[in-house]
Amino acid sequence: MSKRVTVITGASGVLGRAIADAALARGDAVAAIDFGPVERADGDDWMGLGGVDLTDPAAAESAIDAVVQRFGRIDCLLNAVGGFVWQMTDGPLENWERMHRMNLTTVLNACRAALPHLSQSTAGRIVNVGALGALQAGAGMGAYAASKAGVHKLTEALAEETKATALTVNAVLPSIIDTPANRADMADADFSTWVQPRELAAAMLFLASDAASAVTGALLPVKGRV
Repeated sequence: MSKRVTVITGASGVLGRAIADAALARGDAVAAIDFGPVERADGDDWMGLGGVDLTDPAAAESAIDAVVQRFGRIDCLLNAVGGFVWQMTDGPLENWERMHRMNLTTVLNACRAALPHLSQSTAGRIVNVGALGALQAGAGMGAYAASKAGVHKLTEALAEETKATALTVNAVLPSIIDTPANRADMADADFSTWVQPRELAAAMLFLASDAASAVTGALLPVKGRV
């Protein structure tokens, strides 16, 4: 097939769905991967893979292999997988481990599984989701920020490791994404200043496009008006 094959992790979340919609709109074949159910009817350009635990490297490899079997190759990996917890540093240690697994281990496993296939593409792309809060962590943000800082450094390292190839590796760094959960948690905030999921998806698809072929190792802030 001639169209670009794009894999999206965390595809059932608000951001993941926005990325999938934008990728389909630009004509990509899309494979949507999530731990939860992936809700969309299968079609020629769509593959949904629910129940995938990306903290397990074998599960990540199996999911990527299924995508390659369906579409023949992979051109783009857009990692929206992850989670958030707010707690002070003296809070439960298990939340530090949970953030590491959800935000960094998942991205690492997805990248490792996809790299052999992306290296076969003439325009391979990896775009990860980091966080502006990982550049300057606030109170209660330690566990989350530490895990997202790991995503930043993984992005930079992979870009260096692959810079002699056609593959590019970048990350977007959003501030606050306008989601129902964030609105519920910060009911008194000015939502109009936040980043819309479609805006973040557009930035990710730009980095995954031919127009960004000279950009690799970038950590792109997408901060709205925050």
